[in-house]
Parts: sequence; structure tokens; C-alpha cells
Amino acid sequence: MDEVKQIVEEIRKGQPRPIYFLMGDETYYIDRIADFISDTVLTEEEKGFNQVVLYGKEVAVDDVVSQAKRYPMMADKQVVIVKEAQHLSRTIDQFAAYADNPQPSTVLVLCYKYKKLDKRKKLYKSLLSSNAVIFESKKLYENQVTEWIRKTLKSQGYTISHKASILLVEFLGTDLSRISNELEKLKLVLPQSSQITPDHIEQHIGISKDYNNFELKKAIGEKDVKKATQIINYFTRNPRDNPFVVTVTLLHTFFSQLLQYHGLKDHSPKNVASALRINPYFVGEFQTAARNYPMKRASQIISALRELDLKGKGVGASNMPQGELLKELLARIL
Repeated sequence: MDEVKQIVEEIRKGQPRPIYFLMGDETYYIDRIADFISDTVLTEEEKGFNQVVLYGKEVAVDDVVSQAKRYPMMADKQVVIVKEAQHLSRTIDQFAAYADNPQPSTVLVLCYKYKKLDKRKKLYKSLLSSNAVIFESKKLYENQVTEWIRKTLKSQGYTISHKASILLVEFLGTDLSRISNELEKLKLVLPQSSQITPDHIEQHIGISKDYNNFELKKAIGEKDVKKATQIINYFTRNPRDNPFVVTVTLLHTFFSQLLQYHGLKDHSPKNVASALRINPYFVGEFQTAARNYPMKRASQIISALRELDLKGKGVGASNMPQGELLKELLARIL
């Protein structure tokens, strides 16, 4: 992300801003920027007296402002990091007065996760006029995460096969922090310049390369009853690693996108990938599934998946075993 690189480069050059307001739904970059400031602005000797971490649950705005107005001791700067600042959301606008006249020797970092500022409010305008950094970290779409994985690994001297990156996203979702943690595990056991493969992921992370929701979705799209049954049986034997709610949610998304595919006038791969917000790698799956499941049938399957989702949550089928739910799911789709 270019904006993150620019923020990091400024700090590395010794030009930190007085306030960093880090907000948004994707916590990965918020944490990375805050950690970089924590590690970089002060020397280890300076940190003892001049770096403090506060938590939004435990302090009020006045406490943060009071700390920010202190002068550094035997250093040019002090760093004040407020983690979980979203817990100050009801009073966050009270920072406006400080933002109008920030302490030049303080670097104040506010980690405002899962929320964002109202641009109409005074605080936002005060931050803009005070040379502050206002950074919004947005969630990536699923089709963007595989590319993020590839670029991240490339910058660290690794490559990854396309199927391996898809396995990670299918298993971990779009949470970049979780994905990053798993990539760190792989980097511990694989030398630089290695290509990460599905075998590596199966061996070191525990995601089966053959029996997972990605392969189940593909088998169902192809109406490959034998393969789909094998995967369902594997899920039944390993329920903790393959929760029913994840499977039914993924298939509901798949058939909802299939309905959307049927409604498109332009079925070119580029347009399909853009309209469905999927990786172009998956366009062929939708082309195959569209031949096997006409629009009316796809709509019926979506209704069935909703019923099964409720059953899985105990509505109308208390304590129904996961294996029975999976068998019913397969029968109602195929």
C-alpha cells in the first residue's frame, strides 16, 4: 500500500508528524504503523522516560492530552501510543482542541480500530489543519488478498503458488493479521527464495490441500459427486477444523455469486471477475457451475442453504450432528 510506504518513509527519515490518527476495519496496517513508530522514533535509551502506551478502555481523553503535553526528558521527542482508542469514541471529538495546537515534541498515535471519524466534525478538520496523518485502513476484498499475499512474500524473498495462496484465504478469510501470522510460521521453516506450496501449508499450518472448502466448492460446481462426498466425509471426521457454519456460508456466497453471474450480460472473464469481485482464477468455476445450475436451481439451493444454516444453529433441529447436516447439504444441492 503506497500510503503506508509513504508514512514509513517519513518516519525513517526522522520526520514524524505530531499526530497519527489510524482508523478503519483492517487492523493489520494500524498495528504495523503503530509498531514501526514505537520501534523507530526513539532509541532504546530514550524510551524509558519518553515512550508510553495507553489503552482506550482505561483512560479518558483528558488523560491522553495531559500525557501528550508533557515535555520529553533528555530526548527531542516523546511518543504516546493509545491502543484501542475506539473505546473513546463517545468523547473522541474532545481531541479537537489538542489537534488545533499539538505539542511539537510529541508524537501522538491513536489506534482507532473498526471505526472512522466523521469528516463533518471539528476533530477531522482540526487534524487536517495540524499536519496530522489521518490513515484509513480498509478491508481488502477476497479477490485482493491473494495478490497481497504474493506481494508481501515477494518483498521478503519468497514466492507462493496460486493454489497455496487461495488455500490460505479460504481457510483464514481476509484478516491480514491472521494471514501474516501463518506466513511467519512458514518463513521459520522454509529458507528464503522458497516457493510456498499447498504441501507446505498442509504440513506446517494444518490445512488439507485436498479436503477443504475450496475443493468442496469446486467439486459441487462441477457436480463431481464422488469428490464432494469424500470431502464431506473428511469434514465429518474432522469437525473442529471444518466447522459447518464456515462451509454453509462459503457455499451460500458461491451460489449467490452464481445468481449474479447468470444476470450478467457480459460473461467475459474480465467483466465477471470485476462484477463478482473474485480473482480471475475462479471465473472458470462459475462458467462450469452456470452450465450445471441454471438460475432457478441456484435460487432453490440458496433457500436450502439458509434453512441448513438455521438448523446448524439449532433452529428446528436441536443438536443435529454436523455429519448429518453435511450429508443433507450435499443431498439438497446435488
